[in-house]
Amino acid sequence: MRRLTLLLVMFVSFSSFAQNKYGLKATTLAAYKETVKANPEKELINLEKFVPGLVLDIRYATTNNFTGEKIYNLARAYARKPVAESLKKIQADLKKQGLGIKIFDAYRPYKATVKFYEVYHDTTYVASPYRGSRHNRGCALDLTVINLKTGEELKMPTGFDSFKKEAWPTSPVSDPEILKNRTLLINAMEKHGFKVNGSEWWHYDFIGWKKYEVLDIDYEELEGI
Repeated sequence: MRRLTLLLVMFVSFSSFAQNKYGLKATTLAAYKETVKANPEKELINLEKFVPGLVLDIRYATTNNFTGEKIYNLARAYARKPVAESLKKIQADLKKQGLGIKIFDAYRPYKATVKFYEVYHDTTYVASPYRGSRHNRGCALDLTVINLKTGEELKMPTGFDSFKKEAWPTSPVSDPEILKNRTLLINAMEKHGFKVNGSEWWHYDFIGWKKYEVLDIDYEELEGI
């Protein structure tokens, strides 16, 4: 009996290791709940409910993304509490100019990062599953700016999820309107504690992201808390 139990434990351990072939142990729901009890700043906040007037266009809940597949079952945007609070301030600042934020993606379960890497191996544009992404930590936002009156996106150098060099925030821009819009967005985000990603004008990392764990929790699980 003891031998059978030992074999079962070894099998389960081996199975768990085999499933995580990149060697990164992501935090699941039960452990996440404990970290939030210890530090409420680590809570994942539903941005649509928390930020007035925020518009969602969650591309990975559709097939309109670089994978051509539906990655999420729900169109949701979550982020850690300090990230959410900073985004709320940015939205308020932009509203004074008749502008607002449209979110393409926010917190992303680790399993989605694995999927992206296996579809497109270039880590210039997708995160390494060996380390996980800032999105997995609830500390990255993919977004753009819209005109509140018309709902239209401001003109930017490329569309979302472009793998062209034109998407880099330092790439030269000949169109003065596009340059103005890109600069406006970068400045608005940096004012409240974000840094633009080096290869994606729409991607912003929250400064201090290293304090947060990589998570692998589905939106359905978060909504059940």
